[in-house]
Amino acid sequence: MNEHTAEAPTMRAVSLRTWGAPDVLTLIDTPRPAPGPTEILVRVHAAGVNPTDWKSRRHGGFGLWNDPVILGYDVSGVVEAVGTGVTLFRPGDEVFGMPRFPHQAGAYAEYVAAPARHFAHKPAAIDHPHAAALPLAGLTSLQALTEAAGVLPGQRVLIHAAAGGVGHLAVQIAKTLGAHVIGTASAAKHPLLRELGADELIDYRTTDFAEVLRDVDAVVDTIGGDYGTRSLRVLRPGGTLVTLASPTDAPPKAPGFRTGFTLVEPDHAGLKTLAELVTAGRLRAEIDSVLPLERAAKAHELGESGRTTGKIVLTV
Repeated sequence: MNEHTAEAPTMRAVSLRTWGAPDVLTLIDTPRPAPGPTEILVRVHAAGVNPTDWKSRRHGGFGLWNDPVILGYDVSGVVEAVGTGVTLFRPGDEVFGMPRFPHQAGAYAEYVAAPARHFAHKPAAIDHPHAAALPLAGLTSLQALTEAAGVLPGQRVLIHAAAGGVGHLAVQIAKTLGAHVIGTASAAKHPLLRELGADELIDYRTTDFAEVLRDVDAVVDTIGGDYGTRSLRVLRPGGTLVTLASPTDAPPKAPGFRTGFTLVEPDHAGLKTLAELVTAGRLRAEIDSVLPLERAAKAHELGESGRTTGKIVLTV
């Protein structure tokens, strides 16, 4: 070996060696990835935190992990280098995306290498933390409403946990589709949701939505548990229930209804749609907390509390 060969560049990342509580997350130095053909290397400025991150931290999630395990899917940053064949971006471009999901993306790090078409140009109107808050929750909402539910203008759409990371974006996207939007949330979060466009709001702490609603065209369930079966009671015949929490939370097929679990997918065209809505002033991500990368454990604690409004973001 040539003793003068330079060492491979490294980067900081948040990793874990065992599944468990937030304190298993630790800051490490690890080799910096390199972009392969059709891939870009992104210097991460901000990484969004999502429920799938802490669910994976607890027990491995989808099990599609590399060594070292680096959590995180939401990325906003600047293109550092491009691989062979990339035509969409060049070094210096600001981008945001949700690469590789549900395989490891490794967003809790200083650099991410992933397929170019898992990204889009970041909207110039927002900063990196707000852009990092958008991809996973925004694409989940967009795909659930437009593809799974096929929401049309004038339809009645019920969104559970409407002030959550997915919910508050789903409210806004449903409004852009021309829907009449109903949301469940605690009373303290109703003013924000009205500002975001919700037409009706139900305080789940005092009112059972299944007792007061009828003739809903589509339900987006981000909670799971008994919310799915209760939601069937409010749907009109032929209505759609989209379950986002987990496959086991989707109720059995019910005659006269469309039901099923939807898992978000990387989507270049969808990201462009989100960016266009942001630029037009029709979509914004609410941020609950912004923490530095090394406080990822605290970010998970906040997220798991279930009391946040909007998204939690790590800055790198």
